[in-house]
Amino acid sequence: MADHGPALSLTLPGGPCSAAIGRNAVTASLRAYGLTPYTWPTALVVGELVGVAGLMTPGLDLYVSARHRDKALRPVVWDQHPRHADPDTVTLCAERRRSALWLLDSVVDDWGGEWGVCDALPPHAGIRSWARLPR
Repeated sequence: MADHGPALSLTLPGGPCSAAIGRNAVTASLRAYGLTPYTWPTALVVGELVGVAGLMTPGLDLYVSARHRDKALRPVVWDQHPRHADPDTVTLCAERRRSALWLLDSVVDDWGGEWGVCDALPPHAGIRSWARLPR
């Protein structure tokens, strides 16, 4: 497998069908680039990230990307979740998001990868959820 592609990016609505659309898009892209070993874990990761982001920001657009770099696949989901003013609410919200991603945590761990949730980088606002699945 060459260390290039896919370079998939798409915008999805924060709604109930978006997780399936994200899974299907990333699966098709991985197959087209000959990266089929990544198919099921990446589809699960994208589905989980999109599903949770859609619950946290219903009706708002989600940005999904998947890149293959440095012998690892890197799916990312950015959502428009507003920053909370109260520090306790920030902590509670982050804990809820992380606990909702328990299945993703298990799969990424099984693949020897890592994942996280952080504030989006400027000029964006919101939350950036990501995973790294090494070869």
